[in-house]
Amino acid sequence: MGCGWRWRHRRGGPGRPPKDRVIGFSIKRVTFVPVDERGVPLPGEPIYLMPDELEALRLVYLEGLTQGEAAERMGVSRGTLWRVLDSGRRKIAQALVEARPIVIVPPAPG
Repeated sequence: MGCGWRWRHRRGGPGRPPKDRVIGFSIKRVTFVPVDERGVPLPGEPIYLMPDELEALRLVYLEGLTQGEAAERMGVSRGTLWRVLDSGRRKIAQALVEARPIVIVPPAPG
């Protein structure tokens, strides 16, 4: 599996606690801002891409793994991987269509 770290959504309340997701690379806070033809940033509410969404997109679309292989690497079920991947794709599509900034959210320290 190589180097990696574990991340999970912090959530309180009833129900089963979220399962850790293995993230295989270091994530830094980065913001992609759309600009117009003069290079002026376009206004808009940012869309936040979570660490597990970025990792799922990276494994499936950049590394070319199947969803089953990517799920195994992340330590989640294939269904969970599909939901995370779908969420990431929708956010990217929405940001492109609506010309909104994309913020890659790093994990909280600790």
